[in-house]
Parts: sequence; C-alpha cells; structure tokens
Amino acid sequence: MAFLKMKSHKKFGYQPRYYKGEGSPFKMEHRFDAFRSTAQPPRGLKNKFFWAIDDLKSGGESKKSNRLVLTIALILIFFFLVIIDFDLSIFTSRA
Repeated sequence: MAFLKMKSHKKFGYQPRYYKGEGSPFKMEHRFDAFRSTAQPPRGLKNKFFWAIDDLKSGGESKKSNRLVLTIALILIFFFLVIIDFDLSIFTSRA
C-alpha cells in the first residue's frame, strides 16, 4: 500500500555562504513596503480606498512631488498645443 502514501518534499537546511544580512535572504517583499501605508494585506475595496485617502492626506513630501508633476504636465500640454498650432488667443481676455 505504499503507492497510496504521498511523497513529501525533501527539506534542506541551506545557508548562503557569503550572506551577512539580517533575516532570510529568500524572503520576497517589495522594496518600498516599509514606506507605504497602503501596503497592507487586502481587506476589500472600501478599506483600500480609505488607506489611499489617508496616505494622500498625510503625505507631506508627496505634495511637493505632486506639484512638480502637475507643473511638468502643464508645460508639456502647453508645448503640445503650440506644436499643433492651437489658437492660444482664447485664453487671453479681449478688452
């Protein structure tokens, strides 16, 4: 009746020779998980949304980067409008 028994995987106690770090070198995690407040285990769409809103409200450094991204996007949109010869006179007031 040996064919009814499940074979178990072989286990090895491998230790990397030159690894001097902390913890297991085989643990896979994202690089920036320690800095994200939204990197929690998934708890539904509603809670993910609330985590994202809290992260948006508490981000002091992210406001500067958001402003920079917005500025760059506006400059690129302006140059695109100039390249396609969009009539920019509609943005000026006529007196």
